[in-house]
Amino acid sequence: MLDPIDLIDGIDIESLVKKRTSGLMQPEMAAKIEKATRKEFPDGIPAFGTDALRFTFAALASTGRDVKFDMNRIEGYRNFCNKLWNASRYVLMNTEGQDCGESGGALELSLADHWINSRLQRATREIRSAIEGYRFDHAAQAIYEFVWDEYCDWYLELSKVVLNNEHSSEAQKRGTRHTLIQVLESILRLAHPIMPFITEEVWQRVAPLADKQGGSIMLQAYPEVDETLINDDIETEIRWTKDFILGVRTIRGEMNIPPGKPLPVLLQNGTSGDSARLERSRAYVNNMARLESITWLKADDAAPESAIALVGEMKVLIPMAGLINKEDELARLAKQIDKLEKDLARTEGKLTNESFTSKAPEAVVEKERQKVAEMRAALTQLHEQVERIQQM
Repeated sequence: MLDPIDLIDGIDIESLVKKRTSGLMQPEMAAKIEKATRKEFPDGIPAFGTDALRFTFAALASTGRDVKFDMNRIEGYRNFCNKLWNASRYVLMNTEGQDCGESGGALELSLADHWINSRLQRATREIRSAIEGYRFDHAAQAIYEFVWDEYCDWYLELSKVVLNNEHSSEAQKRGTRHTLIQVLESILRLAHPIMPFITEEVWQRVAPLADKQGGSIMLQAYPEVDETLINDDIETEIRWTKDFILGVRTIRGEMNIPPGKPLPVLLQNGTSGDSARLERSRAYVNNMARLESITWLKADDAAPESAIALVGEMKVLIPMAGLINKEDELARLAKQIDKLEKDLARTEGKLTNESFTSKAPEAVVEKERQKVAEMRAALTQLHEQVERIQQM
């Protein structure tokens, strides 16, 4: 058994061995316990902190099974606590001493601001539902995914595009600072029941900026869902933007192109919707994908040999001249094709299963048919790309 205090404060190996072998009801087991302890904890146990331990217990609190404690899980949740702490430092660095819109100044919210507000409402609804159903594991997972995957990994990066842009108006910067602090304050209240210490400490600095009154986060109301802030269209827009950025980053990583090297991008097979979305998100795409230029190819334009990423059916092309290793790019495309072929076979298998097609709602079946059509179109494009590279 592990003493929770040892997980919170940490303990060196000699102290741990002494603790586990003292006062045994079966003293003859001391040597065996010492050997097992030194093998499992050769360097003792590092300090993980109270919040990380609480979050781990919440995440493991599934119903109907024994809980198997995993040291890797608590280490991961300690990293999550650090992630939230560092995100809070970034927010405070950009908001303390600044106008965050609480005094009535004009606010102009960006696409990313509207998006994170929408995602916050969905996360709040999921977390409240989980807590009300005593599914603390689901609540912990929802908090983790929203904070790490959406707020930290995407929104904080998107916010820099507005805050660091000399062409952004004061109303735009104020809108982003307002969103940064308000969403963080909501996150702190959402996470407080599971990780009370970090959230209390950060909230004390955040509260004045968010215009919150009271001596403690414990006295604040738990966040409610504001359905009016949920916006499917904006979520679709940002999903498109993320796919674009990730497509370029994937090519950059797999081709070993330096992260700071600006890249020219060609776009092909896009719709008027793609063109409109690009205009609305151009600042995000240029900044976060590190682009030198974006050029639309006409329908009859011949594209140079390029690395390709797909955003829906739109092709994002990065010319390979001087950038690409032919063999490496063929290997990358082969992996994409293999994955798509497996996904296609699995989806087609569903559609040939009488049990699925007869019992599933028509909308679900139609969605699967649409996925098959999209995957076939993507495979055709990838095979064409392979042929072009092989001819280089």
